[in-house]
Amino acid sequence: MAQRVPPFGDEKTSLQVALDRHRDVVVWKVQGLTDEQLRRPLTPSGTNLLGLVKHLAGVEYAWFCLTFGRPTEPLPFDDDDPEADLRVRSDETTADVLAFYDRARKAADEVIAELSLEAVGHAWFGEDVSMRWVLVHMLEETARHAGHMDILRELTDGATGDHDRSS
Repeated sequence: MAQRVPPFGDEKTSLQVALDRHRDVVVWKVQGLTDEQLRRPLTPSGTNLLGLVKHLAGVEYAWFCLTFGRPTEPLPFDDDDPEADLRVRSDETTADVLAFYDRARKAADEVIAELSLEAVGHAWFGEDVSMRWVLVHMLEETARHAGHMDILRELTDGATGDHDRSS
């Protein structure tokens, strides 16, 4: 069953549950597919399911950890290749990418738990931003890509929706 935002939850809890709901969709969208299916580019730009997971892991680390001065593992960004974080290298396994996303989520959750919504960090584009802003941004980013993944998954095997309805 998909998580639900609490109807009367506080702001921080509501934002995090909404983010977690979409994060869970991202993971669900790749379950039950082969490595070949996950890597198959289904758009002219080369977008594929596993690449979107890798991208989301990188931006989770960047927005929550780098913005607020926390350490990260090496991130897949490359100034010379703006799409590097969307591509899965041949030496990266599906398990590697999913573990990277899991570690990024956990690291982000630690930062969210430690800081108030008013906490200020410094974004990669040079401006200061609040934790509230980052949570809203990552909710938008994750929901957007979960929607892309829904379309890619439907093109792959016909599965649709935002959660497993069989449970």
